[in-house]
Amino acid sequence: MINISKLYCDQVTPGDWLRYGAKDSGEHEGKVVPKKASERRPIVVWNITRSCNLKCVHCYNDSGVSKADDELSTDEAKTVLDDLVQFGVPSILFSGGEPLTRPDLFELIGYAVERGVRTVISTNGTLITNDTAKKIKQHGVSYVGISLDGIGKINDNFRGVAGAFDRAVQGIKNCQDTGVRIGLRLTLTKKNVQDLESLFGFFESENIERACFYHFVPSGRGGSMASEDLTHAQSREAVDTISAKTRQYKQAGKTTDILTVDNHVDGVYLYLKLKQEDPARAEEVWKLLTWNGGGMYSSGVGIGCIDFHGKVHPDQFWWHYDLGDVRQKPFSRIWTDTNDPLMKGLKDRRNYIKGRCRLCKFFDGCGGSLRVRADLHFSDSWAPDPGCYLTDSEIGLDEENQAELQRSGEIFKMPD
Repeated sequence: MINISKLYCDQVTPGDWLRYGAKDSGEHEGKVVPKKASERRPIVVWNITRSCNLKCVHCYNDSGVSKADDELSTDEAKTVLDDLVQFGVPSILFSGGEPLTRPDLFELIGYAVERGVRTVISTNGTLITNDTAKKIKQHGVSYVGISLDGIGKINDNFRGVAGAFDRAVQGIKNCQDTGVRIGLRLTLTKKNVQDLESLFGFFESENIERACFYHFVPSGRGGSMASEDLTHAQSREAVDTISAKTRQYKQAGKTTDILTVDNHVDGVYLYLKLKQEDPARAEEVWKLLTWNGGGMYSSGVGIGCIDFHGKVHPDQFWWHYDLGDVRQKPFSRIWTDTNDPLMKGLKDRRNYIKGRCRLCKFFDGCGGSLRVRADLHFSDSWAPDPGCYLTDSEIGLDEENQAELQRSGEIFKMPD
């Protein structure tokens, strides 16, 4: 995650303790600010069920009406939770499918919270009634992330169900009325990028305190939407709009927390903008980016995934590669087993990265960004991230470096 509010506007935001090693910024009881990003335990995205009441066209795991036949039972899930607690994970994000369709969700959340783990629900919001919002509050859920991808019909077209937007908005209000902390999750595509101004207007009118803009990853059903991914020029323009609106919020005294997700290039892009606007602030931002390490300490290190079959993946988009099965081996042992070649590389990716990423002068702050996107596009986990929208000139890839890549056979044709 790239926290625009923190980096571009110097705003203290929850999660800075884990993301940038900053004390007094949201760390909860019993948690120690890590000395190095490489020492962080993973935030675990747990796709607890395949069942979903919507039909999102960009779903990364192809969820649907029916649940998977081999979903973990309540007792099996509790055994996994015991291991995650012992392993010291900072947070568990219950996702799906739609997690609220799983009957024992609150039993599992209560079990985790009693053992001191921060719990988050990732939901489409349409099933959050007043009673459900009260349950979320009573069970000690720290945060609810609600997915929206535009205003009105734009969102409904993504979700495949008419009225999904209105029902999600009602879910947001039910959470707010009950005192549940919420935020929005939005995936940027060609279908909604022109709606950014309206979305920020919505954040303001609905008193949204946090919004995360995800760069598109073409996994699961999303693979059929690859043509809807933003061009590099559109990505730059979107980040420009998001950062400008975030600064306007800051200047107006608003504390809305704005982030982008799944493209660590955004952090470098902000750094380059600040070098022109505020060089002193730019140097502070570079320190934060290099402490975080970008993609270097994300998938396979600072974030992991358990799917609804019990399989473990480096992140929630990497379902085509299994690291292990929690029915056969605890998550903690799977996560620390570097006999797996992908896990070994993810924990030492500087020595595996190829192409322009390897020679990029900003590697320490970006870390090669999102490896799964490289894998999906080039069928090579160590190829450059095709989502990088910085030019060769901007990253210091001169003629000499280009020649070196040619000699080593590391030329990858990047998309526009």
